[in-house]
Amino acid sequence: MLHARNVRKHFGKVEVLKGIDLTVERGQVCCLLGPSGSGKSTFLRCINHLEKIDAGSLAVEGDLVGYRRHGQRLHELREREVAAHRRDIGMVFQRFNLFPHMTALDNVMEAPLNVSKVSRAQARQDAERLLEQVGLADRAGHYPAQLSGGQQQRVAIARALAMKPKLMLFDEPTSALDPELVGDVLDVMRQLAADGMTMIVVTHEIGFAREVADTAVFMDEGVVVEAGDPRQVLLHPEQERTRAFLSKVL
Repeated sequence: MLHARNVRKHFGKVEVLKGIDLTVERGQVCCLLGPSGSGKSTFLRCINHLEKIDAGSLAVEGDLVGYRRHGQRLHELREREVAAHRRDIGMVFQRFNLFPHMTALDNVMEAPLNVSKVSRAQARQDAERLLEQVGLADRAGHYPAQLSGGQQQRVAIARALAMKPKLMLFDEPTSALDPELVGDVLDVMRQLAADGMTMIVVTHEIGFAREVADTAVFMDEGVVVEAGDPRQVLLHPEQERTRAFLSKVL
């Protein structure tokens, strides 16, 4: 599903990603762990070309992200072509980014109506099913301001799923939530994993990573320090930097 090779990214003179190699197979859950500033969220944003990489390559299902290859040269895609590719990649952010003037149902219907051009009846039917899937069927008519943070994040997940993505990206989806609201969001993500959704998750929820992930990746200072089976990486890490990090968060 995802193949990253020697991915590099600079912001000015600061090199944030220093050669990331990562492969995620279809149906797998990959959790990216590490301290703030390690490059996890930047790497996630590169996967759907919200950030342009400076070197290396990223491919989703064999298609380069943001570029087309002609011979030995890469040509950047037009924004319209990039947007078309993004339809296959759902993304859930730390902040929910819901449209405040729309109900939960309308938020979920918006992209299928205006991007995929499905009928309003079909969009409504799909949105109602997705809100039921995330446990919010009874909140369809509520506006974001009437929902808790956890409920808003579950609407955001339903909104991302409405485009029927092949890959879901989660950028610290529980970091902005009160502790008692985290569980409901993680339960939805657990069910997505059980249903076979390919997921790449930036998270500080070590228990979730240990329970759900097929691969745990520990990043620090723009490099992959350690990656592999979560039980190995999280319970018996080989690298001292990984052990030092885990000793502070477990």
